[in-house]
Amino acid sequence: MSDVGTRNSRPLSPHLQIYKPIFTMVMSIVHRITGCALYFGTILMVWWLVAAAAGPDYFNFVNDLYGSILGRLVLFGFTWALLHHMLGGMRHFIWDMGYGFGPEAREWLARATLIGSVSLTILLWVVGYAVR
Repeated sequence: MSDVGTRNSRPLSPHLQIYKPIFTMVMSIVHRITGCALYFGTILMVWWLVAAAAGPDYFNFVNDLYGSILGRLVLFGFTWALLHHMLGGMRHFIWDMGYGFGPEAREWLARATLIGSVSLTILLWVVGYAVR
């Protein structure tokens, strides 16, 4: 039989405060947050499309809003969330195929997701401004 005092001091259900945060855990949480943020960004995209259908005056109003400093910052964040979530989905797809479960591979995939999403976001915006 085990000691009752030791058993009662353990939590019934583990919480985030119990675990030491590691990079892969943080990336998993960020993946979920970016998934939620994509809902907000999709609403912004639908608003832009509705404004385009509503007429040139309303479309110019929405374009001016998105073209402001705050609007561009929000769109930059949406771009990053979209790319980060996409790369995180690719990481999960690799796991679904049965690869990348080792500790080094998990850490490498998590770092590649973060570095790739930031790099691709910056590259996409630089190319967008260059083409513009």
